[in-house]
Amino acid sequence: MPHSLAAQSTEKVRRIGWVTAQTAASLAPYIEAFRKGLTEHGYSEGRNLAIEYRYGEGIDGRVPDLVRELVQLPVDLIVAQGAAAFELPPLDLPVVFVISADPVSSGFADSLAKPRGNKSGLTLMAVELNGKRLDLLRDIIPKLRRVAVIGNPEHPGAHLERGFSEATGRQLGLRIDYFPTETGDRLTAALAAMADDPPQAVSILADGFAIQNRQTIIDFAMSEHIPAISGWPIFAQSGALFTYGPKVADSYRRLAYFADRVFKGARPADLPIEQPTTFEFVINMRTAKALDITISPFLLASADRVIE
Repeated sequence: MPHSLAAQSTEKVRRIGWVTAQTAASLAPYIEAFRKGLTEHGYSEGRNLAIEYRYGEGIDGRVPDLVRELVQLPVDLIVAQGAAAFELPPLDLPVVFVISADPVSSGFADSLAKPRGNKSGLTLMAVELNGKRLDLLRDIIPKLRRVAVIGNPEHPGAHLERGFSEATGRQLGLRIDYFPTETGDRLTAALAAMADDPPQAVSILADGFAIQNRQTIIDFAMSEHIPAISGWPIFAQSGALFTYGPKVADSYRRLAYFADRVFKGARPADLPIEQPTTFEFVINMRTAKALDITISPFLLASADRVIE
């Protein structure tokens, strides 16, 4: 047997258990980005890598059983996506995660530099971007005075996003009305209150609950002839006027770095948690036209993507 083939045949296969509470379809682009990152680090499925996927399909309480299935296979590493990171049973295995929450508020770390236990990874939360979005909104609507902020108070770090939004509002001379929306009933009540006294815009704090209910919120805003904004491109794709936030696919691609470091012997506790480093500004011109909002040529030129 040629030497190169012999080396391939004896190369150790690393086994990843991917677990999420979400559906496969909702994460397909991000899984592809993660796999691309693994390829860049020298891993190839069928040669030295195997990935086992488990999806909760949006059903509450499934994650612990899915993780136990993965442990029994067995796998060498758990990759937890989103809310699944909060639902993990006690594990001896290393865990890397990608979450939209604040890791310190979540109890995953004492600081970004000091993860706790056997978990590390990435957060999509960058609190200061809430201010940037309000700045952009004010540029688009110079007469802006009132903004409703919709957020899930149970999402770790949401209080930081609310606080930053309110602080930026004070600097810009905006009134910020916060509506806690952790359940469907609370969301219904919040939209009813806004209908009685409409704001000039709605800022949606991005998390799993907001994504699941994004169309309800955006359709309401359109019915009131007011723009909605948020952090992740999926909101602009669903009709928000614009989004500005992390380039989510890049964070998932970066997740492969954490997997590679663990496979090479690093302890998750020694890997600082990372925040986004690349950002994306997406404008939905269909929405702008429907709301009779003019977007300046400068802002259009600065957008990473324009939905026509």
